Amino acid sequence: MATTTIIPLHAGKGRPVATALKISADYIKNPEKTDGGEWVTAYACDPLIVDEEFSFSKNQYAAITGRSQGARDVIGYHLRISFKPGETDAATANKIGYDLAMKLTKGNHAFVACTHTDKAHTHTHVVINSTSLDCTKKFRNFKGSAFAIRKIADYLCVENGLSIITDPKPSRGSYGKWQGDAKEPTGREKLCAIIDENIIVGRSLTEFITALKRAGVEVKYGNTDISFSPSISLRRFSASCFSAVNSFTFSEAVM
Repeated sequence: MATTTIIPLHAGKGRPVATALKISADYIKNPEKTDGGEWVTAYACDPLIVDEEFSFSKNQYAAITGRSQGARDVIGYHLRISFKPGETDAATANKIGYDLAMKLTKGNHAFVACTHTDKAHTHTHVVINSTSLDCTKKFRNFKGSAFAIRKIADYLCVENGLSIITDPKPSRGSYGKWQGDAKEPTGREKLCAIIDENIIVGRSLTEFITALKRAGVEVKYGNTDISFSPSISLRRFSASCFSAVNSFTFSEAVM
């Protein structure tokens, strides 16, 4: 049984593409989360220098095609697949994440797949290079891709002897929400997605807050908490409402 999500990665205004790629890659490759790097696999790239290789491919793409979207450019995709606690081991979780990325990209894009075992629910993060191997095309997060990813994940789960959810319902957990559901996400769920996308952009609290502001989220400091108010919602939410914020270790204290 697995839940999936895919998030586009942007360099952001004023941040070099290489820096953004390194931060994302370093987060998912974290030895403390991957049993010392045991569960790090890759396709068409070297995990040790994946950020440099992805960055080089983008320079090649710009030189070949003459196209550039600046800060709006999608430099990669962060794909996550999370499994029911106790249902699978790290090796199987990594294989499914790897195969999911391979089927989604049809082998035309390099990626690195890293399985984290530091939580009760084993989960695999995959960072996919948006630039194709021949540096002439970009992967686009097409309409309905979330549904396609879910169906591929279900197929791979069955193939590996795992269960699937036949009637998925959205939940409020970071990993529990099934993408592709017809129900419009709530303001809190949309804010949660923004936090998930940006929490790995910066290691420090200052960088994280800056990334949120760039994404249109108003951030306010109180005496005991930080609160967020996205442009998509009139409500304000406390940082303590989001497990991603509570569980992520910043290089600065949150309070």
